Amino acid sequence: MAQGLGKPGENLRINGDRLWDTIHAMAEIGPGIAGGSNRQTVTDEDAEGRKLFQTWCEEAGLTMGVDQMGTMFMRREGTDPDALPVYVGSHLDTQPTGGRYDGVLGVLAGLEIVRTLNDLGIQTRHPIVVTNWTNEEGTRFAPAMMASGVFAGVLDQDDVYQHTDAEGKTFGEELERIGWKGEEEVGARKMHAFLELHIEQGPILEAKGKDIGVVTHGQGLRWIECTITGKESHTGSTPMPMRKNAGRGLAQVTELVHEIAMTNAPNAVGAIGHVDVYPNSRNIIPGKVVCTVDFRSHELDRLNDMVNRLMSDAPKLCEAIDVNFSAEIVGQFDPPEFDKTLVQSIRDAAERLGYSHQDIISGAGHDACWINKLYPTAMVMCPCVDGLSHNEAEDISKEWSTAGAEVLFHAVVETAEIVG
Repeated sequence: MAQGLGKPGENLRINGDRLWDTIHAMAEIGPGIAGGSNRQTVTDEDAEGRKLFQTWCEEAGLTMGVDQMGTMFMRREGTDPDALPVYVGSHLDTQPTGGRYDGVLGVLAGLEIVRTLNDLGIQTRHPIVVTNWTNEEGTRFAPAMMASGVFAGVLDQDDVYQHTDAEGKTFGEELERIGWKGEEEVGARKMHAFLELHIEQGPILEAKGKDIGVVTHGQGLRWIECTITGKESHTGSTPMPMRKNAGRGLAQVTELVHEIAMTNAPNAVGAIGHVDVYPNSRNIIPGKVVCTVDFRSHELDRLNDMVNRLMSDAPKLCEAIDVNFSAEIVGQFDPPEFDKTLVQSIRDAAERLGYSHQDIISGAGHDACWINKLYPTAMVMCPCVDGLSHNEAEDISKEWSTAGAEVLFHAVVETAEIVG
């Protein structure tokens, strides 16, 4: 892709204190019970957080657009009315027991870029659009990365409107109820590029003592929902040889998933993260178990081989203990490779600013993974303490957030092309 007229000077820095204060002001909305955040998608707390973000953006001179999935697009004009915008952002929604930084850092770092440009009186040829994607987490309404998935054409808008939460409420109704269903057609916007800053959500950068992760690839993902069917019977009166214990089948499949992942390590991971046991009574042998296997790898062939082995071996293991196994893929995306030119601009920015860095593969899914299907895309990562995320104890330092935002700033400004 085309690059800017010149690279920003190393003295071009963001206001790290202001960014830090903004992050923690957002955390006051939808606080968790242990210092984190509970601002789940399309809740009243989400609506309040969006309104605060809107206020900050409008104070910075940005104009707002909202699409029919509720995604917020806050635009700073460029000098060339025909130049496509450079988009930057992430998400403000959280897990039920989420941290203060997951997603939020990327959105508010985008706002800080604009604030700093305003402070310095710098104009760019391309507009810059700070973006808050709706329902990245997928915790209340599956799947994750919902709005960016609809934007990229991999999810159907009418279908996801009908997805329900645990109380039977639909995503579409809740989006409308909180007042954030826009009129703009989803996916109608065209991008020059998209960049996203995110905490690593893993331990590599901190363990290696690196300030910046330069994300070259994302992991592909397969979620396989497995159903193991046996026969409910009394735990006290059913002889051991006559049991059809679906719980035992779960144990067999759990070990198989671990073995498959270990065989493919370090280039893949896998685990069972969600389990429902029926009837889930102390004195009844489980008659059915439904669980979800999560396999991830940045190598597509390896990822598919892992799924194929599960589908081949799990039925045999279950048959041997007289229970049945069936499975279907309920979530998937192939491994993305990010734009090489943008990736290099992130490396260059880290070098220019004096930050230590290394190439890294994102272990989690992000909105950037879907946008990468359409437009040049790249990601910057900063460390998080002990690699902990999706937990109220999630933590980063102000220095890490500043470093990540400054590298993002340089990459965005270079791509958007400083004028003059």
